Amino acid sequence: MSALTATELFGNWSDIGKDQGMEKGHSPSVEFMISKALNRLTDKFSAIDLGCGNGWAVRKLEAIPMCSQSSGVDGSKRMIAKAKKIDPDGIYYHAILPNWSPPNPVNLILSMEFIYYLENPIDFLKNLHNDWLIQGGCLVLGLDHYIENKSSLSWPESLGLKLATLSIEEWKNGLKSAGFSDIKTFQVGKNNDWAGTLVLIGTKM
Repeated sequence: MSALTATELFGNWSDIGKDQGMEKGHSPSVEFMISKALNRLTDKFSAIDLGCGNGWAVRKLEAIPMCSQSSGVDGSKRMIAKAKKIDPDGIYYHAILPNWSPPNPVNLILSMEFIYYLENPIDFLKNLHNDWLIQGGCLVLGLDHYIENKSSLSWPESLGLKLATLSIEEWKNGLKSAGFSDIKTFQVGKNNDWAGTLVLIGTKM
């Protein structure tokens, strides 16, 4: 097993340009996630991308006319440095989660391929609900690593990292126990060899 942490691994990926491949590969899922979130947000909204990498989804959100402010947070200093180099006027925070909260709560939390790197992701969902979101705001998660997606189950070993490997039902129950309402799940890009990106969305009522 590798001695690297997830933040060190992603920092290395930033150095070799692998973040660009992540952007290309994840863009269709993130577009879907944003469309589902916009169906729930009826006015101007603020947003934060949790595990923002080089900030590509932050910039995608910022380009939406309804978005009043978009920001991102990531545990990799090198990813945040790259985000700020690409987008000097953008709002990017370097922080080791889960022990951080944004300066002000937001209407939308978006997170693609991050939360299962945490040791206790289900507990962190409660923090997101209670401390990160404005009443009426929503959380939308995209996950490629989950039990039903058999192709992803080798990732902890191949990456040399400990990942939280949960089922769709466990993630749904996690959002429910955290206080989220109107929880929906989708599997985006599903095919014969791939169960799709698991997208979960819930609202803070």
